[in-house]
Amino acid sequence: MKGCVFKVGAVMAGRRLEDKTLVIRADANPLIGTGHVMRCLALAQTWKDAGGRVVFGTAPDSRPLEARLRRNAVDVTYLSETPGSVDDASRTVALAMRERAAWIVVDGYQFGDEYQKLIKDARLKILLMDDYGHADHYWADLVLNQNIYARRDLYPNKEAYTRLLLGSQYVLLRREFLRWSGWKREIKERACNILITLGGSDPGNGTLSVVKALDTLDSFGCEVRIVTGPANPHAGTVEKAISPRNMRIMQNVDDMPALMAWADMAVSAGGSTCWEMCFMGLPFLTVVLADNQKDIARGLDEEELAENLGWLSDLSEDRMVERISDMITNREKRERFSASGRLLVDGRGALRIVRHILEGQPSFPVNARPAVRECML
Repeated sequence: MKGCVFKVGAVMAGRRLEDKTLVIRADANPLIGTGHVMRCLALAQTWKDAGGRVVFGTAPDSRPLEARLRRNAVDVTYLSETPGSVDDASRTVALAMRERAAWIVVDGYQFGDEYQKLIKDARLKILLMDDYGHADHYWADLVLNQNIYARRDLYPNKEAYTRLLLGSQYVLLRREFLRWSGWKREIKERACNILITLGGSDPGNGTLSVVKALDTLDSFGCEVRIVTGPANPHAGTVEKAISPRNMRIMQNVDDMPALMAWADMAVSAGGSTCWEMCFMGLPFLTVVLADNQKDIARGLDEEELAENLGWLSDLSEDRMVERISDMITNREKRERFSASGRLLVDGRGALRIVRHILEGQPSFPVNARPAVRECML
């Protein structure tokens, strides 16, 4: 049994959200990765579970994720304009008008204050997903920062009506993770199964560095699974480097929760995958591959949720081997990380956000009952 799944119980004045469309504007490519689109997919799933409809507006570079979106009954429209430009904003507004959507969800660091203002001038509402206060001014109705370090002083310049949704209570988890709510992890004396996941793109091929370090740990008898995302240009290089004895590369994994349940520990980039591992109670080490991962990795380390190894580019192979070896053999540390992670992320973030959207739209009257925990076999 995998545990229990949360079901959305939004009932709208005697009817569901059948005529309510949410437009989501987010991109994915080898440089920025897939995290923006994948966390938006979690919100899309919850909106659809409440009976609504979702349309993704995305750049052509996001095409590798189209099949994943459409499997979730999400419509996809490709926008050829430069992401974050005035033309992009105008096209996104036109898309929302055509789809009769009152709200636009925007996720990406290229979407600044001018972009938000153009959408607001069209009398549309905005939920802006943010990680570090990247805009000079915030015109959005809702600003969401789901990170452990989120705080109000990151947003000194905002409109009086702007509401801030801050912290891990708003972590977005896709439906496949929620099926594992209540699942109990066994913390073994020695970690035998290791997961490597450095994001959906990993443009610098940090995965190869971790693989080389793990290859020296064969004496531990570990099994290693290496996840490469759909935007990873180095999957072939990594596959050639892995040891056939105990390593296996996995591309475009659909069931990450099952893989995380298999693993006893993980090595991960400091991105949104960290919140998924916390929810699954998976002990992990973080490496930093980009500036937007620094605060996540540091915050997790300070709260004893994971161990931060710092910038991968500055990390020696000997140091990496040392810290991975310690995690393999240190059961007490893995128990502590696992328990703390489960307390941090409860899986109801997307439901809370949908409620805020509905409360912020007078034409969306809602009588939402709490999420129901339904056991699944």
